[in-house]
Amino acid sequence: MPKWVWHKLYGAVGARLDGMIEVVNFTKRFGRVAAVNDVSLTVKPGEVFGLLGPNGAGKTTTIRGMTGLTRPTSGTVRVAGFDVWREPVKAKGAFGYIPDRPYLYGKLTARELLRFIAGLHKLPKADSEIERWLEFFGLTDFSNELIETYSHGMKQKLTIISAMLPEPPVLIVDEPMVGLDPRAAKQARELLSDYAKKGKTVLLTTHSLPVAEAVAHRIAVLDRGHVLAEGTLEELQRRTSEERSGVEGNTLERIFFKLVEEEELERQRVKDAA
Repeated sequence: MPKWVWHKLYGAVGARLDGMIEVVNFTKRFGRVAAVNDVSLTVKPGEVFGLLGPNGAGKTTTIRGMTGLTRPTSGTVRVAGFDVWREPVKAKGAFGYIPDRPYLYGKLTARELLRFIAGLHKLPKADSEIERWLEFFGLTDFSNELIETYSHGMKQKLTIISAMLPEPPVLIVDEPMVGLDPRAAKQARELLSDYAKKGKTVLLTTHSLPVAEAVAHRIAVLDRGHVLAEGTLEELQRRTSEERSGVEGNTLERIFFKLVEEEELERQRVKDAA
């Protein structure tokens, strides 16, 4: 999307927003099971926000709620001030999405796909940017091959390019390092950090504690659909400093296990008291 279009559609709203992503009392139930229960989060401009949790914690369900792929049972999700369900076109025009699995048009080449995306967003002089991105991720020699012939890692690189090419003000990223080689994973971490430095908003879910520790300004720990804690690494360190689990030090790994351990103990206490 050209910058003049963005400012016309979103500039006045974005200028007065405290959070570019606002999740308010978000709940998603599947039958009797609450995959996510009353989650509230705010992600500010210029920050990378890490959403951490074990398998089944509700991370992907939360992400799907933010991107309009899952309708909330209750609660509200806003991107750039627009309700994802009430104003879906404006909301979706404000973010790029990198899913945990790359879903791409297999019968197109990489160059064709990126030109198609550039056309949708009416990007001026897109060809030079497309070539720059292809070279950055080492895909130039394969750019005229059908995407269906790509490895998982190559598809993931192309997915990252597809989301970032229009330079959306918000980037929503679900497990971006899956399938990437070490060099590409390092590039992706640096891209996310640099994107936030430009004043953009990045929400990242990951199983990788070192990745979150390296790039996230603030972190929320999610378990069984609930937010156990939220804050900067230093704030989470202070919260869990009194007692330590089996992992030594003040790393995010220790904090994560400590918070999950506390939640398990509280759940067991309630069960025993019942």
